[in-house]
Amino acid sequence: MSLKKQWRELDRSTVASAPDRYGVYELGDERGNSLGMAVGVLRDDLKEELAYGDARQVRWTVAQSRDHAERLLEKYS
Repeated sequence: MSLKKQWRELDRSTVASAPDRYGVYELGDERGNSLGMAVGVLRDDLKEELAYGDARQVRWTVAQSRDHAERLLEKYS
């Protein structure tokens, strides 16, 4: 299952707008195909993906804590 949010282009402005909080994020290719989901501090993980990864799009859901994010990931996986 995927997050039910619109894709955002994975670029510097999107990374800058990402909250500095834990969340679940989904990465996608240029066509909107999901490349996978993960848990982490959104801004930090997306900054790393932008620099070193292959994803072109992203969408996320903010969580209250790492534990909450991991529970959300189980729900969406």
